[in-house]
Amino acid sequence: MKIFGIYIAIFSGLCLVIILVFDTLLMPIYVRMDAGRYMVNVTDKKLEYAEKILMSEGYRSLVSDTLFSASYEAGVVVDQYPAPNTRVKEGRTVRLKIAQPEKMVSIPDLIGRSLRSAELALNQIGLEIDTVYEEYNSDVPSGNVTWQYPKGGDMLNKGMGLHLTISLGVPPNFYQVPNLFGLSKKKAVFDLERAGFKLGKTFYRQNEDLIPYTVLDQSIPAETVLEKPTNIDLTISVLDMQDIFNQMIQ
Repeated sequence: MKIFGIYIAIFSGLCLVIILVFDTLLMPIYVRMDAGRYMVNVTDKKLEYAEKILMSEGYRSLVSDTLFSASYEAGVVVDQYPAPNTRVKEGRTVRLKIAQPEKMVSIPDLIGRSLRSAELALNQIGLEIDTVYEEYNSDVPSGNVTWQYPKGGDMLNKGMGLHLTISLGVPPNFYQVPNLFGLSKKKAVFDLERAGFKLGKTFYRQNEDLIPYTVLDQSIPAETVLEKPTNIDLTISVLDMQDIFNQMIQ
């Protein structure tokens, strides 16, 4: 029994020694606990200088991403992986993100578009609306763009905004003459009255190219803006002037 106990004690001692050797010598070698060093911080440094620092520390560098921004100087490192102050093996490749000037895009011509359409067109190319002004404009429908700055075709950095002026339509208490050419006499009179005008004199002209009783001309041009309504004379087409004379006689 004594010999057996001695064997047990020797075996236990050997196991303890093996565990200590494995824990203090073999495991550190296996996991390479002492390999590598803490990663240096190269953010906010010019790319060329950052690459020299990494090389001197035993690392390789690779530009893997680009940030287009006006907030950083061109060619400056804005991010790195692995991150600074993390334990990294020697020879590791460090991926760098560098800043570049913002890309410039061509500005679309927005004159005549609705405000919503203009906004969508700008968003698609990375621009936005900065300021919106309003003005009365009888030539452009209400809600559409009458002016823009910068103008269409100019170049602008992504992320920048445009200044737009939007039409409020015809000024209040003003009257805009409708376009009556080609309308039937009945429809022309209806449009006149709806716009606040009245039919003045009616003239007839023989014309074989248009349907009879179609408006050929109006005494005040279409789209004219007036401060007060007035009578508008119309010239109407007929196939034969004799028909008009017969109507007058009857």
